[in-house]
Formats: sequence, C-alpha cells, structure tokens
Amino acid sequence: MADAGRAGVGVTNPSPVLELAHVSKSFVGVRALQDVDFRLRPGQVHALVGENGAGKSTLIKVATGVYHPDAGEIRLDGSPVHFASPLAAQEAGISTIYQEINLVPLMSVARNLYLNREPRRFGLIDAARMRRDARRVLREYGVNVNVARPLRELGLGAQQMVAIARAVQIDARVVIMDEPTSSLEHREVETLFGVIERLRHQGIAILYVSHRLDELFRICDAVTVMRDGRVVHTGAMRDLDRLHLVSLMLGRDIAEVRRHGTTDFGSAHHIGDRPVLRAENLSSRRVLQDVSLEVRPGEVVGLGGLLGAGRSETAKAVVGALHTEAGRIEVDGAQVRRNSTAAAIRAGAVLLPEDRKSEGIVPNLSVRENIVLAALPRISRAGLVTRAKQDEIVDYFMKRLRIKASSPEQKVGELSGGNQQKVLLARWLCLNPKVLLLDEPTRGIDVGAKAEVQGVIDELAKDGLGVVLISSELEELIEGSNRVVVLKDGRKVGELTGDQVSEDALMQSLAQAPGGTPRTDG
Repeated sequence: MADAGRAGVGVTNPSPVLELAHVSKSFVGVRALQDVDFRLRPGQVHALVGENGAGKSTLIKVATGVYHPDAGEIRLDGSPVHFASPLAAQEAGISTIYQEINLVPLMSVARNLYLNREPRRFGLIDAARMRRDARRVLREYGVNVNVARPLRELGLGAQQMVAIARAVQIDARVVIMDEPTSSLEHREVETLFGVIERLRHQGIAILYVSHRLDELFRICDAVTVMRDGRVVHTGAMRDLDRLHLVSLMLGRDIAEVRRHGTTDFGSAHHIGDRPVLRAENLSSRRVLQDVSLEVRPGEVVGLGGLLGAGRSETAKAVVGALHTEAGRIEVDGAQVRRNSTAAAIRAGAVLLPEDRKSEGIVPNLSVRENIVLAALPRISRAGLVTRAKQDEIVDYFMKRLRIKASSPEQKVGELSGGNQQKVLLARWLCLNPKVLLLDEPTRGIDVGAKAEVQGVIDELAKDGLGVVLISSELEELIEGSNRVVVLKDGRKVGELTGDQVSEDALMQSLAQAPGGTPRTDG
C-alpha cells in the first residue's frame, strides 16, 4: 500500500478536485453542518471519521446533491457548482457507494451494474452484451454469480461488491465510499483495497468513511475528523496514532480515552444452568443442516463463520423468519412453533436483523413510533395506547442508549446509521425478551457508540438475558462471547468454550474442511 500522508500520485500538492467551503446545513432546528471546510485532492484516499451524528453523512449528501447547503459553496476543480440532484453530481464525475445498498433488488445483477448506461444495438438494449460485460467486470471483484438473477437473491456482501463495481465503472473523478466493507468478508475486503490502489494510481480521488480504524491506517493518506457538525481536525494520517484519532473523535483528552478506552464487554458474571433457548437439528433446504444451539440465562453465545456459513440463517430460523423443514425450538422450557415469528416473539425470542434498512426501521415513522411498534399489543388497553405510556418507554430507552435525535418525533430515516441501530435495539428491549439474537449489532457504528452498545449487551446478560451474538469482527465476537458455535456451509462444525475462545482457535476451526482436515485449496 502507498505511504500514508501522500497527497496524490506524482504531484506534491495538487489542487483540490472537490472542495466544500464554509458549508452549513440545518434540519428541524438541528445544525448538522457548521461552517465546514473540506478539500479532496486527485489520487488521494481521504478518510472522513467521527461518531454517529457528527455530520459525515450530511457532508456526503451535500457534496452529491442529495441536500442543498444553507450556506457556503461546493467547488469542482476550483469552480463553484450547484448539483440539483445526485444524478447531476454523478454526471459531473462524483460517484457514491452508500453503506445501505441503494440498487434495485428486483432487477438483474447485470441491469443494476449498467443502470442508465446499458449497451445498445439498433436503439435497443443489447442484453447479451450487457450480461457478458457484467460477468467480466464482476470477476475482477471476485464475484462469480449468474448476472441474470435478481440482485435480491445475492447475499449482502455480493450486493455490496456489485454496488462498488458499478460506482467504479462510471467515469468518476471522485469516488465516495461510505462504510464499503461493512458487509464484506476478508477476501472481499482485500479485493476492494486492490481496487482502491488502482484508482489512486489513476489519479481518482477517494473519500473513505469507515469506523474500522485498521482500514483507515492501512489505506488512507489524509484524515478529516468531524464532531457535532464541525471539522475539528484535518491532516496527514501518518501524523496520528489510534489513540489520538479516537481522542479527536470523542472530544476527550488522551488520558481519559486511555482510562476508559476498554469496556467490560464480555466480563464474567453468573450464568444459569438451565437453557433459556434450545434449538435442535434445525434444517432448511440448501441453507441449514441439523444445526443445534443452546443458550443459558446470562450467557452470550457467539456464532462464528465466514460470510455464507449460515449465521444469519440460524438466527432467523430460531425466530421463525426462515422456513425450516425440521427441528425443534424451546424458549424457557416451552416448545415454540417453528416458522412463526409471532410465536417466537410471544415466547420471548427476538432478533435484531443485520439489514436495518430493509428488515428493521420504518424510515418515515418517528423515533417514538419505531421504538414502541413491537410493544403496542402489550401496552394497549381495549385497543387504545396512552401517549403517556409511550413517552415513558421512549424516554427511558433514548436516555439509556443515548439515541441522538432532535426529539422523539424526528423521522428515524433522518438519523445516522448508528442511531437507527439503537432505535431498533430499543424496540426489542422494551418487550423484556428472554433471548436476544443480535446480527451484526455494531455494523456501521462508530467507536463511542460501539462501546455503548457492547456495554448494554453485557448489562443485559448480567441481568439474566440470553444473548446470541453474530459479528464479522473476530475481536468483537471473541471478546463478547462466553462460547462460540462455529458454522460452515450451513452446518455446525465446532464449538469453542473456556480458554478455547480465541481468534487463533476460531481461525483454525474455520480452516477445517467439513471432514475435519485442513483445507489445501487455499
């Protein structure tokens, strides 16, 4: 990788290709951006970091025509520009990859890749050529799929690679990447970094948003830190260490960050003897094969495995969101009817899904409405729900989870990704569940919010809640779990307990072929 701090390729200090000068933006009385200056240079990978709600997403949307600034101006190659829409920004050479995949799920993979720029022959779309070119392009990104299939049939990781490929294929001078690795496994991340390196050497400017600090220090030349809608630092990445960067993001001095930089996530506490969740021999055609799982009160059981191993599918099967042909599920000793989400919720098993956009939040409803949505049947009397009871629940969880919103009436779709995740967590916690299944609970959440969510998970386990934790970050999975059930190709291939719960042991377990011998095919 290139040396951190390099401003561009072959040029000492090239003029900015994209610049925001004294930009401000407000929403419903909340100042999202305050007098922001930002410069992105050709051939530069520039990190944009900050806690959720710091203003990163708003800055990106202002730069790409989604929002119009209240004050200040945007400059492209030194000239003021006004983007009436995201399409106008794209036509000017600014391509954006959002954390929440914004493609068309019902269209084919090929159509998504070439949407609005389909190859034509005699005035008609040349479907054969489009599919052929799509296969060739996607192979460069390690994606080998039937490009004629609807995009929605692909996993999140593959969909994200399609979105990345589409953004890069457009003749872009600026590529904005918002949490591009959040759905990717290790192999796909390495492929993406190779793409970023090629773009850098082509002189394309990259704005890179990620909460994964290792990624930032590996690939980024410069960094801009935002806090509360303001830029608090801009400089070379090589001039900061991790502690200084986190200190700037959180607005705390280094001594305080060092003192509170660790969390009690996964700390020891009492674990009950009798399982609160017992799932036996869950099988779903081509997805799960005889997967069994037990969770005791106060225990955090991690599900380990690579993308496609069956982690999310196991969680969905437990709560009835994935059809199973066989198996048995018990919650607190009582059998639960399979393939019924309502039965699972009534029994006390709830799932925080990985894809909060399509499976979780209702973006046009308020924070209050999203939180109490699942609890309405329980808090209603004769079909009526008092506003006072709703406000009591909402106020409690907004304070406990530190949800940042202008008020409980703000639309949840206007919140940052991390705060949306907290709203979803609050929705299920207000049901007082017995088993909480968390699928990537800290995906897309900043350093401070991640520690808060992890702390809440640990508190819930200490209070006797059974927790199933799915995380693609091995460190989070290992540090947060009392046991780890290892899955591969929809099967349970191992279980780590006690001192076995380590990254080395998990990696070794994942490297085993189904028969128990190490893989030799790389």
